[in-house]
Amino acid sequence: MKKWKTDCVIYDCDGVLFDSLDQNRRLYNHIALSMGRKPLTEEEVLYCHTHTLNESIRHIYNDDTTQVEKALAFWKSDINFMDFIGYLKMEPHLIETLKTLKDRKIKTAISTNRTNTMEFIIEKFNLNQYFDMVVTALPKDVKNPKPHPESVEKILKMLNVDGERVLYVGDSEVDQKTARSSGVAFIAYKNPGLEADGFIDDHLDLLAFLSDG
Repeated sequence: MKKWKTDCVIYDCDGVLFDSLDQNRRLYNHIALSMGRKPLTEEEVLYCHTHTLNESIRHIYNDDTTQVEKALAFWKSDINFMDFIGYLKMEPHLIETLKTLKDRKIKTAISTNRTNTMEFIIEKFNLNQYFDMVVTALPKDVKNPKPHPESVEKILKMLNVDGERVLYVGDSEVDQKTARSSGVAFIAYKNPGLEADGFIDDHLDLLAFLSDG
């Protein structure tokens, strides 16, 4: 097994920090059904699971400008994300792993295509103490969401770390492309079908990839 001298670990959110598939399914189905649309197909659910809100709404409504605008307006004015946050399930051994990284002076960050829901998640699960930086797909954070390398490049710059000493943990093709486009090693979480530098099924398994040096 290859080991990396690691100064920073970057995590995706959905499917990595949390099992959020059920939450995303409920949320986007709520939008669709409230607007008179049929429930999402499994393909649509999986797409929404890894893409930004805007990308997901455009996908659901096939870029129908009128419907997209209505759905986004509904999201902003009629949805309380706190009604859905209870469906998030933190992945096993995440906190234990983050504490170990902190003890070893390894910086941690989140790179996610979530937007304004991320702050609720951070607060709800008290994650601020474990992460040095969180980059969302909000315009205040990046102009280009994943898989564009901008989010990772911003983390590298702000945390002053070398990309060769960074591991990116993700579960989707979007994450894999993000890591590759930004030149950092990619560790696939619970998805052996991805092309990756390493694979883990439990967060604690990540520690085996860290060099002592």
